[in-house]
Amino acid sequence: MCRSLAAKTYLMVLICAALNPGSPARAAEPAAESKPQYQFEAITIDAATADEPLAPALSVQKAVGYLDQGALAWSGSKKCVTCHTNGVYLTVRPALTARLGPPDAKVREFFVETLKQKQAAKPESLKKGTAPEQVIYLAAGLAEWDRHVTGRLSPETDAALKLMLAIQRDDGTWGAAACWPPYESDSYQPATVAAMALAAAPGWLENVKDESLRAAVARLKKYLTTTEPPHDYGRVVLLWASTRLPGILDKAQQAKLVDMLLRHQRADGGWSIRNFARPEQWGSGNRAAKLEAEPEFADPPSDGHMTGLALVVLAESGLPKTDKRVQAGLDWLKTHQRASGRWWTRSLNTDKFHFITFSGTAYPLLALSLYNAWPAPPAGSTAALDAAGGR
Repeated sequence: MCRSLAAKTYLMVLICAALNPGSPARAAEPAAESKPQYQFEAITIDAATADEPLAPALSVQKAVGYLDQGALAWSGSKKCVTCHTNGVYLTVRPALTARLGPPDAKVREFFVETLKQKQAAKPESLKKGTAPEQVIYLAAGLAEWDRHVTGRLSPETDAALKLMLAIQRDDGTWGAAACWPPYESDSYQPATVAAMALAAAPGWLENVKDESLRAAVARLKKYLTTTEPPHDYGRVVLLWASTRLPGILDKAQQAKLVDMLLRHQRADGGWSIRNFARPEQWGSGNRAAKLEAEPEFADPPSDGHMTGLALVVLAESGLPKTDKRVQAGLDWLKTHQRASGRWWTRSLNTDKFHFITFSGTAYPLLALSLYNAWPAPPAGSTAALDAAGGR
């Protein structure tokens, strides 16, 4: 979760750390599941539920609307950058600019303002709790904006990357709260996001001259090349990072991880995040009892987060659209969107807001885009005319 107010977040982290690893996690969110998933001013997004009806047909427009509105609502109501919502938004949505136009500029403006706050904070405070991941997602989001929207490095991205490396630990990674999987769960996943941030920023790595910055980049690469991922989910994001930042994995190592990812594919063509780590492997293990008590524990269903992420990583690893396993995954995405535009993913943390449906929608959209598998616009529509060059 995020750190909008220092005292509130510190209390949250204390609660998380104090939880008995064998006990169900207490929720930091309000208890009523009927509450909207996101709400701010005129924006209200209904709760995400497992029984939400399937969409009659794939709708890119509804999915994008959900992402745009959700990111704005979170930024406006929570006043912080969080991995699961606006952090995912600005690291994924810019890559869809060529097809959809740029993301909402208000989200970038919020990131820039948050960066100023982080720059003014005491450096030691940025190494604790969820703060390191917030800084990493700030840098990654701004870098992706530069890469896909403007095509040039901004002063804000440069500053964010330098701040990110300034709070790096000596072992090459960053601190983590270790209690909100799959994001704020361990020090491994944010290290892969940091690697992709460095790779995304136009010209930054090629032009960095400062020896301390170069040493920090080298420490990060060493961490990723020498540290065993905590679980198969960690191996998936390591593979993803290696497709963006050279020097992390060689071709043989990448091929081995592609095989691992494909072995996890389910008979229906999708993937389940719950198959990528044992319950006790997430963070400090404080979600194990919750996960083991789920009615679908023995055979967890495919979900939007993992199916979308798997296909994104496979696409960036070079697996072609003609591969039957890719086709099966794409077919799953096309037939499992919900009426709201989301793809359903049950939270690993609490059965309340299911914020993981946000990345569980962003990743499917990116996967469909990378594989050029979006539905054709209706004949005669504005989009169809644009695609045909008729306007």
